[in-house]
Amino acid sequence: MQKVLIGMLTTYQGSAMVNGIECKGRTKRFYEDIGVDFEFSTMYEKLTGKENLQFFSSLYEKKPRPMEELLRMVGLEQDADKRVADYSKGMKSRLNFVKALLHDPLLLCLDEPTSGLDPTNSRMMKDMILAEKKRGKTILLTTHNMQDAAELCDRVAFIVNGKICALDSPHNLIMSKGAATVTYTWVENVEHSASCPLGDLSNDEQLKILIEENRLRSIHSSEPTLNDIFMEVTGRTLL
Repeated sequence: MQKVLIGMLTTYQGSAMVNGIECKGRTKRFYEDIGVDFEFSTMYEKLTGKENLQFFSSLYEKKPRPMEELLRMVGLEQDADKRVADYSKGMKSRLNFVKALLHDPLLLCLDEPTSGLDPTNSRMMKDMILAEKKRGKTILLTTHNMQDAAELCDRVAFIVNGKICALDSPHNLIMSKGAATVTYTWVENVEHSASCPLGDLSNDEQLKILIEENRLRSIHSSEPTLNDIFMEVTGRTLL
């Protein structure tokens, strides 16, 4: 899908429009409004981080966003003059991301942006994506990480064998496949647990008694995850 939308694959049937332009009929101008962040780094490793950004910004007609600001945004201002070959995976991922922002595109295509990142760098990456979303950018995210999809996306599409099997907001997808369940525990000689649908809480007499007597040990609600929905809709597991 991304190859079609960024003009790499033109042998498709039907129509694919990006920013009002048919992808088959793209020109150089087409790429002025598209930013792409591939899963693997596309940087020149013998160049420094700053030299890479300078080179890639020279490919666009638009005035680039300030490089110092971008490097500071991803915590690489102190490593700007270090060769990319000496960067860690997380540093390369962050640099690759801001490379896609250099020309301030209208559309961002992100491929597995948090893949292989530790929790700190993953959180940083997601915060940057949300910040660009607030700036009004359209963001197309391809990922197998359903937690990322639920947190970052307004709409989610499950694509299997080239076909969209489901398309909706993460919340609607989850709520359409099963109501939330409340599970609670209490101790009466030994620990006991019980569950009931969220919508039936007011009818659960056992729960009422436990609340009145302040005997609840724990209580939490749960609903299907996007992982669960994916497996139910497609009959497949995520690899």
